[in-house]
Amino acid sequence: MGAGLSEQSAVRPEYRIEDLAHHSGATVRTIRAYQDRGLLPRPERRGRSNVYGDSHLARLRQIADLLDRGYTLASIKELLDAWDTGRGLGGVLGLVAEVQGPWTDEEAARITRAELDARFGGTPDEEAVREAVELGVLERIPGRDSEEYLVPSPQELAVAVELHAAGVPLAAITGHLRELREQVEHIAGRFLEFTTEHVFARYLENRPPTDSDAAEAATMVRRLRPLAQQTVDAELARAMRILATRHLQIHLSPEAPPVRDDEPRPVQVPTDTIRAVQRLVGPEAVAAFVTAATEREINKRTLDALTLNALNSPTVH
Repeated sequence: MGAGLSEQSAVRPEYRIEDLAHHSGATVRTIRAYQDRGLLPRPERRGRSNVYGDSHLARLRQIADLLDRGYTLASIKELLDAWDTGRGLGGVLGLVAEVQGPWTDEEAARITRAELDARFGGTPDEEAVREAVELGVLERIPGRDSEEYLVPSPQELAVAVELHAAGVPLAAITGHLRELREQVEHIAGRFLEFTTEHVFARYLENRPPTDSDAAEAATMVRRLRPLAQQTVDAELARAMRILATRHLQIHLSPEAPPVRDDEPRPVQVPTDTIRAVQRLVGPEAVAAFVTAATEREINKRTLDALTLNALNSPTVH
């Protein structure tokens, strides 16, 4: 009886192709396509039947995992060939995990639809929410009774809230984000090309790289990860300082043409006046002070005109 149990426990699981598809989550057609590409070993032939084993099931799960990580089938073929010839995948998968890890210390948050509407003035805007989800600023959370969203970047949402509170329409905010994202992705692509050429090329000469090369490359990713954001932050601060000053000077110059024909031409403020305002409120607050003073004068003259019209009206006794 003991010998029978031992023999029974030693029997390896065997699958027909339909059973293998059921256990792996792949379709029968996909399994056959993987066989044709050399990604999956051929089954054993038993009479008229093809028989698959646990090694086939493990390989299918391996392929699914690599596809989820963003690999193409051609890249997976190279990795699996390396695995079959005795070279490990540990270093490569470690490198993939490092690259796909978070590139910021910011933590995601959650927000309900009611809280979201309240932060944007209290008026629901379905189109704005749809665009935010499309852009990834919000992510829907399935299986929730109440409408709740994941916010991958609370800082990005906070910027949108402040811009909207300052009077920027939501459509303009999402349009600006689309344009900004395209430009930032270009910068990120250039940074990756630069570091690949000068840093990572030596680790990627072999395809796939050896475990040791992949592990060293993962270490370099950890070291260089903050540099992209630090460089962009520094250059953005420099550009904003230069361009904001130039922008203000243009708008205070009488020589500057109006943006449209129906817009008033900017008025130059005398240098002595600017210096006096700087001494009073500081260099950073000059533009705000001039704007507030102008608005105050306009409001005063408007009230005076309304009062005068009322006094001259024949209905006033």
